[in-house]
Amino acid sequence: MTDDTRHHPFRHSGQDREAAQQIPDTPQTRSGVYKLAFDDLDFLLRDELRPVRLQLELLKPEMVMQEAGIESTVVMFGSARIPRPEDADKAKTKTLAEFSRYYTEAREFSQIISRRAMENGHRCKVIVSGGGPGVMEAASRGAHDVGGKCVGLNIVLPHEQAPNEYVTPELCFNFHYFAIRKMHFLMRAEALVCFPGGFGTLDELFEALTLIQTKKMRRIPVILFGRDFWERIINWEALADVGTISREDLELFQLVETAEEAMEIIDDWESRCELEISQDL
Repeated sequence: MTDDTRHHPFRHSGQDREAAQQIPDTPQTRSGVYKLAFDDLDFLLRDELRPVRLQLELLKPEMVMQEAGIESTVVMFGSARIPRPEDADKAKTKTLAEFSRYYTEAREFSQIISRRAMENGHRCKVIVSGGGPGVMEAASRGAHDVGGKCVGLNIVLPHEQAPNEYVTPELCFNFHYFAIRKMHFLMRAEALVCFPGGFGTLDELFEALTLIQTKKMRRIPVILFGRDFWERIINWEALADVGTISREDLELFQLVETAEEAMEIIDDWESRCELEISQDL
């Protein structure tokens, strides 16, 4: 934030931070408790400050995306372990090697969506993914292929997670809290597409479905790539048969195999929404 964006007469906090670094070196000024609270990392990392850190993690990406003019996004979930087609022979399992086709579909889907986002000045339908490898890389790469922007919501993990090279640098965020990260995935979501994945992908998908089911979030297209995968790992019909979900809940998502099928669903959804709006008018 610059002085030009401030609407009050008070001194900028950055000026005080700079001034505090120029003070005489004494036992008092060397004491940790003398540091400005917002410039004291040890203080900010205390357990008692968790509510403040949660708020900061919610605010930072929100403010940056607002300043970038991003109004809506298309969310892409999927496994970090799905390889590029050229690296399929290095996959841990034969199935993962075969799933490299979803890398291709994710990349193509992102290209189509990103071209549309470019037409509106990257305000609407901006691609957002976890920003890591696998399907996330394919999502970012598709946007990069056509000269578009994309958002990456990375998270600190003990192993693989680091930003892929295709995420737009000024829209590449890093998170500590999974919950806040998932909020940012959905806060601007205009559609959600989900590819085969593991615990993380399932967590993200079912969070979204739960919010839509319980009307905590407006309904958007939820598109799952890979019919065989999803019907094999989740017995959707059994959930409806035993009554733990309503049969109508099975209509909250659709299964596809290709980027073209996914785009047909999104285009049909938009056409129906436009029709409903015109009828209301």
